[in-house]
Amino acid sequence: MSQKVPPLNALKAFEAAARHLSVKLAAEELCVTPGAVSQMLKTLEAHLGVQLFERVPRGIYLTDAGRDYLPSIRNAFRQIAEASRRVAASNDVGTLTVSVTPFFASAWLVPRMASFQRAHPEIDLQIVTSSALVDFSRSGVDVAVRHGLGRYPGLRSDRVVTVEMVVVAAPSLVARLGRPASPADLARWPQVHDADRKGWSLWFQTNGVAEVRVPRGPSFDDTGLLLKAVMSGQGAGLLPAAMVENEIRSGELIQLVQTTQMEEFAYYLVCPDNKQGLPKIAAFREWILGPAAQSAAVEP
Repeated sequence: MSQKVPPLNALKAFEAAARHLSVKLAAEELCVTPGAVSQMLKTLEAHLGVQLFERVPRGIYLTDAGRDYLPSIRNAFRQIAEASRRVAASNDVGTLTVSVTPFFASAWLVPRMASFQRAHPEIDLQIVTSSALVDFSRSGVDVAVRHGLGRYPGLRSDRVVTVEMVVVAAPSLVARLGRPASPADLARWPQVHDADRKGWSLWFQTNGVAEVRVPRGPSFDDTGLLLKAVMSGQGAGLLPAAMVENEIRSGELIQLVQTTQMEEFAYYLVCPDNKQGLPKIAAFREWILGPAAQSAAVEP
């Protein structure tokens, strides 16, 4: 008949007491009372039928049996810890949930996803589309791609791609206000904004227009809705050139001024600082920032 495995708590008490050669310090480490540690040690000795410690007035010492037993117990705990680490790591590699804006998903990410799957067949991408900020602690999202300045406190942010942005408006609005002669003229125009309302401010700053009033007008967390608002004549909009090229070509929208490149205003890969080292997240970051994904044209 095989020997029954001793209670795990008793083994933990033995390893801690043997390491410290102190019942008191072992109790502090295990967050129990010294009396509880002493009882667990007696239980283990009774289970094994041998004495593991010599008790003396000023402490405890390992017997020969205790010294012989300790390396095996320590190795067993190391193996448990390593097996747990491997299981956690293998669970981490599986599905990677990526939150991206609808436009970035269709114009940039989806056409390039095959190269990621070839490089990492063990990781399944789950793409969810949203333009709102992500609550990583509750949403189940691993990483996100967002358009803006990439300044998100407590999160790691890496620039993926800078896109060409153009200022456009509906013909009805241009007919009412006239074509702007310079970027400064647009300061008096109604404007339609993205969710964080920073795009226009950066655009004016890049074009040397100072002392622009606080941004007013509607804002949208979805680029598609922003485009509809611009097309309905609610204001001038700052939009990715690739997104509105057909509307400009057909005359549904009018490009108001020459294109200005804004390097900081870009698409950023965002994830929590404490999750950036996870294998599946590290693999996705290496891919999306590397030559495999960036080999195509910079514009989506």
